Amino acid sequence: MLTKINLAGEWKLLIDEEHTGYTLPESYNDVIDLPGTTSHARKGPKNDNKLIGALTDEYLFEGQVWYAKEVEIPELPEGGNTLLYLERTRMTKVWLDGEELGSRNSLNTAHIYDLTGKLQAGRHTLTVRVDNTGYPTKGGHLTSPDTQTNWNGITGRMEIQIYGAAYLSDIRLDPELAERSVMISAALNGTGAASVTVSAESFNGETVHQAEERSYAVIPGALNVRYALGEDALLWSEAAPNLYKIRLTVKDAEGQETDRQEVIFGLREFGAAGDKFTINGAKTFLRGKHDGLIFPLTGYAPTDVEEWVRILGISKAYGMNHYRFHTCCPPEAAFTAADMLGIYMQPELPFWGTITTEADENHNQAEQDYLISEGYAILKAFGNHPSFVMMSLGNELWGSREKIDAILKEYKEFDSRHLYTQGSNNHQFMPEILEHDDFFSGVRFSRDRLFRGSYAMCDAPLGHVQTDLPGTMKDYDDQIVPPDFRNASDAELSSGATIQIQYGTEAKTVQVGDGSGEWIPQIPVVSHEIGQYATFPDFEEIVKYSGSLKAHNFEVFRERLESKGLGHLAKAYFENSGQLAMDCYKEELEAAFRSRRLAGFQLLDLQDFSGQGTALVGVLDAFMDSKGLITPEDWRTFCGDAVVMARFPKFNYASGERFEASAELAWYRAESPEFFHLHWALKTEQGILAEGAAKAGASGEANYFDFGAITALLPEVEVMRKAVLSLWIEGTDVRKTYDLWIYPQQNKDPLSGVRVFDELSDDALELLRQGENVLLMPKPESLENAIEGFYCTDFWCYPMFRSISESMNRPVPVGTMGLLIDNVHPVLRGFQSETHSTYPWWNLVENSKSIIMDDTANDWSPIVQTIDNFERNHKLGFLFECRVGAGKLLVCPLDFRKVQDTLEGRQFLSSIAAYMASDEFNPQHESNGEELRQLIH
Repeated sequence: MLTKINLAGEWKLLIDEEHTGYTLPESYNDVIDLPGTTSHARKGPKNDNKLIGALTDEYLFEGQVWYAKEVEIPELPEGGNTLLYLERTRMTKVWLDGEELGSRNSLNTAHIYDLTGKLQAGRHTLTVRVDNTGYPTKGGHLTSPDTQTNWNGITGRMEIQIYGAAYLSDIRLDPELAERSVMISAALNGTGAASVTVSAESFNGETVHQAEERSYAVIPGALNVRYALGEDALLWSEAAPNLYKIRLTVKDAEGQETDRQEVIFGLREFGAAGDKFTINGAKTFLRGKHDGLIFPLTGYAPTDVEEWVRILGISKAYGMNHYRFHTCCPPEAAFTAADMLGIYMQPELPFWGTITTEADENHNQAEQDYLISEGYAILKAFGNHPSFVMMSLGNELWGSREKIDAILKEYKEFDSRHLYTQGSNNHQFMPEILEHDDFFSGVRFSRDRLFRGSYAMCDAPLGHVQTDLPGTMKDYDDQIVPPDFRNASDAELSSGATIQIQYGTEAKTVQVGDGSGEWIPQIPVVSHEIGQYATFPDFEEIVKYSGSLKAHNFEVFRERLESKGLGHLAKAYFENSGQLAMDCYKEELEAAFRSRRLAGFQLLDLQDFSGQGTALVGVLDAFMDSKGLITPEDWRTFCGDAVVMARFPKFNYASGERFEASAELAWYRAESPEFFHLHWALKTEQGILAEGAAKAGASGEANYFDFGAITALLPEVEVMRKAVLSLWIEGTDVRKTYDLWIYPQQNKDPLSGVRVFDELSDDALELLRQGENVLLMPKPESLENAIEGFYCTDFWCYPMFRSISESMNRPVPVGTMGLLIDNVHPVLRGFQSETHSTYPWWNLVENSKSIIMDDTANDWSPIVQTIDNFERNHKLGFLFECRVGAGKLLVCPLDFRKVQDTLEGRQFLSSIAAYMASDEFNPQHESNGEELRQLIH
């Protein structure tokens, strides 16, 4: 363009609160600063509702809002063209001086209106009506109260663009890596164009490169030129995000400029080769973050590059190189920031549903046409950005595979600069790779071929992080490419059958298509929405919600906790559930890096998710601020472009046992040394137990390197000790630590001499009346007033998946979040512990229940309690004590017969026995038989 008129600033405002449907208002009753939204400006009726499952929009308004502005127009070029450009809005209709100009409905791209011939120098009235109801589609995370809210306004650039008699539109830059050139195509609008001059200058890199300026003779209609950047052109990648400013100048026959355009460009080729993605021919591994456009201070996505550089920069500090936008597309500023930082972006159509055909019931052709057109609009608007490398048709789609594949085919024919997938986790239990899929994004290939570490109970079977004895052996290679194939587990899911599935945040019965059986993927496989490990809320966060979105959900959760007399434990619940979640994420992510057939993952999530019941699954809060659970440096030890790992089957070892592991390295950095030198050491507080070194050659294009065995004869110890295995790669920042535990020689009958009962019998109560010490270990299966033991923290959000499981008549999740341990209590003197769950507790928890102690006195605090979720807020006793008459009682609802066959179980029981035999066994709370019978049943 030649110039532009910035329309940002004060606009007249009329909110149609009565939904009268004005034709064109004669007067306005308020003003508003745009860009922005009515909610963020606190305009309109106040919303008195308080959402529990999401943040509350304090000034939510859904309907028609009118915005008007007087605009002074200067002298325009003779024969010139003018466009109105409105970035990032809802459904709009525009009037100029009372004349209706038309309407636009894109939720993802700018609304552009042609004002040519309608503007002259002088004062004009521009009126825009924005409607945030009646969308052509539900809108996914673009319009959801769970994410950026259903705002009304205009949030991006607002301008009148002024061009000469001829101008370019729909500019498209196709990189040609081998030729070190770019194919430039565009529509050449208007009249009088004689030439287009092209120049390119690099920026955003360590080296500056300038391509020779060239001019091309043109005729009106279309521009198609190949522009050589030169043999020394700089390439774009995550490691070196070199960019160019491609400048295009249109001139008429007299040499006068009629248009100037500047487009950011990166010379790159993002592809798929076998089971991996490639960037400029080199393999890369996607370390992805889910994003649903959650911005708690504004309720809408920012449209300035600086803010997106900050946001994406935080993710990059945590090792991420990829963003998957869930049923949404971010503003252009996000792509520009990703260009600058080297982030691989995947927008997604705003759809979470079923792709039907005309023969299907409830087929909506208009919605389908709209969604397809939105895909083309996204490709046209943002496709030049080198960071835009992938696109998905939606989230967890069902329906016609043939129709989905046909849409893929059309997109690929239209724009081959990107890779495409049918959707994210389509057809859930019955996925199938389609002909035109460039990559596959999902969580399983069949019921038992799982390639993610955790699942909801309604989507069982659960993942290895939730069910398996902790170790570091798991990878997904045999699930992606099984050593043999069997159809037995899915035989019942034949064509025409129906199954119940999780469908968004609800349940739905769907018909199964043709059974896909077992097959081997021939394209890259991305693990979808991995993680989802929940933490307890941090109520200190509430004060941060100073914008129009209020955390009334957090306030309700806090009130619930306080009503149970547990409010003083809120911070401890948050911190200790958070530490368990970090351990779960470590194993989840390492399993992905150990999987040599996996192409990447998309984490759910690095940040908390404000909606869907309130899913506090982040390392960061919803504001992208640290929750204080782990540093970026420590997170990158298991999530980065280079990860060193050790494989071993367990974390608990006996005195004198030989520790055996194998060491390996996943390396996706641009540069590799000739050799990788590994160093390792096994230490306790008393000193180094063993150490060693190994090396591996970095030849060829390999990304995985094996260092061989690590072995160490563990010492004889008199007490339980924690050891730390450290690994590091010489000359790099690549490191890793693992905590191990070593146990002393143990009595095979650790409770000998202790009066142990597995039920609260009359005999047990009589001994207590006589002043004896009693250990009560009720059989977990006999307890009804108790919650099942489950080591892993809750998946995503208990209220949401409890509801889904109930509606599907499936088991509800356990819903707990690990342990809160009084680790200085003398009963644990022989069982070294942190205040949070660690792997010595795994067998104990999995063979136990925790007793619901809601009706007990507030000052009766368990020594070890299980942290419940924010919906139930039970006080859960795993280990607690009391006086009963003259006697002393210790209660632990643990199957001691099972756990005494394990090292950690015997050590725990030994510690209990030693405590009960000591003078330190001195419970302060007093109870009685009647209370205990009501409690323990």
